[in-house]
Amino acid sequence: MKRHFTRLSVLSVFFILCMNTAFAQNINVQGTVSDAADNLPLPGVSVVLKGTKTGTLTDASGKYAISAPATGTLVFTYVGYTIQEIPLNNRTALNVSLSSSSQELDAVVVVGYGTQRRSDLTGSVASVKGADIARQPIQTPTQAIQGKVAGVQVIASGEPNSLPTVRLRGTGSTLSGSNPLYVVDGVLTDDIRNINNADIVSMDVLKDASATAIYGMRAANGVLIITTKKGANGPNKIAYDANIGVRQATNLVDMAGSNQYAGYLNEANRFYGSGTDLIPASNLTGVSTDWYDAILRTALQQNHNLSLSGGSEKINYFLSAGLLSDEGIQTGNKYDRFTLRSNNDYILSSKLKLSSLVSYTRGAAQGANFDAFSNSYRAAPTVASKSGDLYGNTSLTGNVANPLLSIDKNYSRAVNNRVQGNFALEYKPIEGLTLKSAIGLDLDYLKSTGYASQYLNDASTFLIAGGNQSQPNSRLSITKNDAARWIWDNTATYTKTFDKHNFTILGGVTAEQFKFNSLVGTARDVPSNQDQWYLGSGTGGSQSVGNSGDKYTRNSYLTRLNYGYDNRYLLTASFRADGTSKYGSENRWGYFPSIGVAWNISNEAFMKEQTVFSNLKLRGSFGRVGNDNIASSLFYSIARQNIPYYFNGQVFQGIAFDEVTDPNLKWEITDEYDAGLDFAFLTNRLSGTLDYYSKKTNNSLIYVGLPGILGDTQYLTNAASISNKGVEFSLSWADQIGDDWKYGFSGNVAHNKNLVEGLNGGQPLVGDLVGNYAVTRTDNGRPIGSYFILENTGVFQNQAQIDASSQKDARAGDLIYKDISGPAGIPDGRIDDYDRAYFGSYQPKLTYGFNGNVGYKGFDLNFGFYGTAGSKIYNGKKAARGTNQLTDNIEASVAKDRWTPNNPSSTVPRATAGALQASTYFLEKGDFLRLNNLTLGYTLPTAMLAKAKIANLRVYVTGQNLFTLTGYSGFTPEILTAAGDRANLNQGVDVNTYPSTRTFAFGINLGF
Repeated sequence: MKRHFTRLSVLSVFFILCMNTAFAQNINVQGTVSDAADNLPLPGVSVVLKGTKTGTLTDASGKYAISAPATGTLVFTYVGYTIQEIPLNNRTALNVSLSSSSQELDAVVVVGYGTQRRSDLTGSVASVKGADIARQPIQTPTQAIQGKVAGVQVIASGEPNSLPTVRLRGTGSTLSGSNPLYVVDGVLTDDIRNINNADIVSMDVLKDASATAIYGMRAANGVLIITTKKGANGPNKIAYDANIGVRQATNLVDMAGSNQYAGYLNEANRFYGSGTDLIPASNLTGVSTDWYDAILRTALQQNHNLSLSGGSEKINYFLSAGLLSDEGIQTGNKYDRFTLRSNNDYILSSKLKLSSLVSYTRGAAQGANFDAFSNSYRAAPTVASKSGDLYGNTSLTGNVANPLLSIDKNYSRAVNNRVQGNFALEYKPIEGLTLKSAIGLDLDYLKSTGYASQYLNDASTFLIAGGNQSQPNSRLSITKNDAARWIWDNTATYTKTFDKHNFTILGGVTAEQFKFNSLVGTARDVPSNQDQWYLGSGTGGSQSVGNSGDKYTRNSYLTRLNYGYDNRYLLTASFRADGTSKYGSENRWGYFPSIGVAWNISNEAFMKEQTVFSNLKLRGSFGRVGNDNIASSLFYSIARQNIPYYFNGQVFQGIAFDEVTDPNLKWEITDEYDAGLDFAFLTNRLSGTLDYYSKKTNNSLIYVGLPGILGDTQYLTNAASISNKGVEFSLSWADQIGDDWKYGFSGNVAHNKNLVEGLNGGQPLVGDLVGNYAVTRTDNGRPIGSYFILENTGVFQNQAQIDASSQKDARAGDLIYKDISGPAGIPDGRIDDYDRAYFGSYQPKLTYGFNGNVGYKGFDLNFGFYGTAGSKIYNGKKAARGTNQLTDNIEASVAKDRWTPNNPSSTVPRATAGALQASTYFLEKGDFLRLNNLTLGYTLPTAMLAKAKIANLRVYVTGQNLFTLTGYSGFTPEILTAAGDRANLNQGVDVNTYPSTRTFAFGINLGF
């Protein structure tokens, strides 16, 4: 930590010494630029003397200073806000409030390869301010938009450095990727964990296909465009922002204590098993271990950011450094990230500009042990976790590893170095024409080291020797992954306005290449000294090395027309042709058109006299986008060589194909229609948006069965259609009372219906096993990842109920399952797989959010809520209990409320030692409402800070995930499924979920 602080200090001194702060003209003007809605300062606002290139940027506290003629006019510009031009009239102090995009039509939003005024948009685009992102103590910017954008579902985890799952308008693919495309300063990427939130100006969310079609093959799941800060002409601005706090688990599952555990299992085996006690009285020694308490902790989190910005008429610069340190709540889990950013503009002439936007990130992650969570759920509380240097032997009581020992004896660390940058040259040969050539780079180098320490199941490790938990040999694994991506964009943009017509024409060509190389090595019996962690240090002959890689290319041609007539009638049309090496030569090119129209009704002559609507705009659009987010080798078969076979008594060497592939594999294509209404009342104080959309993905990838004679049971092909239809509604209010009080509230709600509409010969896709049972099935007429299980209708109370049922061998206290069908399609008096049925999915029917801010003089209060409704969660860890071992622990509520003759429960079955069948008994509502963030801040008066030459100082306290209202009994209703091509099939199945965390932090914003 000390080393990082020293690095920041050296950087700040270097920046200050290298920049020329000399700047002087007629009068010196100073002031503060703030958000009109909440009175919070706006950093990074461009302040330019009209008609010149003289300008500056506001610092972290919204302060600016500029020299200008007394009769000059200042132009204030900020992405997502209305542009303001204000005459100085000999004033030396000028404070400005900018209205955000939620209130004003002239707000600037970033779209593909350009920007537009919000009033000119024909598609569905939402924006989130960088200040709203940086305000929260989180790592990734996508976490900050939870509840802020209608139709966007963000599923986050409490694990440090985890990548949130983001769904824009539902899930559109079964096996291809479903996360959106991220565009960071023109660089296309799938992972934005390297971005420092403090560097972000805005995040623009492109939701409908007419807005995203300009990105073609990468845009089927929506596009998130991130713009980072830049410098401007003016003196140096130094800003330091920091917060430090603690994190803790928000909700843990209460497991049975020793006496409750022994009583439950002994009852299960004594009355319903072998007749003996599973847990003898000698095991009850007064120890009652809470295993979650043994492996979890209160963790420290801190974030420090230092930036320097400024410039001259020839060079503008923004430099920043950031340090984030996040201890996970699991013992041994930690993530540290160091970031550097340099965004510079070089004005080479009045027509030529060179830009460079470069960031470097170094991340070091000590990964979480996810098996420790499931083992803590199962481990016997009668065993001590650890005493001195010795561990409790849980494997003696049951086939469960001591989770604390597993954490302590297994080391995992991954170090990631990533360079991301965009270098652009802009040339304006004539008025209105801009030629731009930009090269984007994304270089990612990862080295991970895993070491399993050697230990035996003897008295040197355990309090009591024995059992089967041991690692007789140490094992070292080293992985080196190198990934490199470059993207070359060449565009020409021409803008022209005459009479009541204005249009912008864009044309361009792009090229992209991605290369990946992975080297994995393992060795046994490597010494425990980290200085000797080399593969060559292992036992001779124990080493193994594997090498794999990937390479693909893309090439695209694109064009777009934006046309407006009299600010009333708007047209946007685009076309993109994409080629990709991920498909065979006959299917490599895809063509993606879009068109959007809008009518600014409030600008019509017949609306001039009315006073109800400040704004009223009707939108309609259609767009087609693609998805090539698949492995690059799926369309051809790879042969294994030197396979021996016998012919006429002799051995010959041949080849074999392990998989049957489809050489005609082609694009997944998504067509989307969108109709929207934008409105505002009361001079834009009350504004809102209503959208209806219908999108359908054709040629979706799915598995189709094959005759057994071919040697393979199925192959992957385009044989499914998936639809998402929904409605989105957003509403916001912003106002002020006098000069001191400012406030604003906003809310949004979205409904989405996801269906698999046609498998076209494909077989239903079955999810992974939970215990011994598959619980999800993706089939016609159902949402992706629907639960396909037995229906539990209650608990048997007596023998008469059993005799009248289809479960003749049941006992009183057993779960009742509904006899739905049989081989003939009617109930057959048996409970088997024919009785499985569909019972919802994890995909919510509603997502919603509510946000607010209140400002009084120097005080500011901000809050945000986020929730979902209509989803279901399958409690997999509860269902898997008893699959491998009869002595697994049980949840305290189950042990307490179980059926007994004296407690005839109709919902909780009798004591059982083994696993139960997959049924709705394990299915729970996933609805929740969460207070995502609550922040209270105070900005000290400028006069108080003047003597210390401090431009601004704001202090604040903040809380993240303060409480969650939910009926789900697990750690969290946000289930982040492990990444992979089957992730969508298993969503909502809770097996090894990292607990959600609550954060309390204190922070400062300091500017000079």
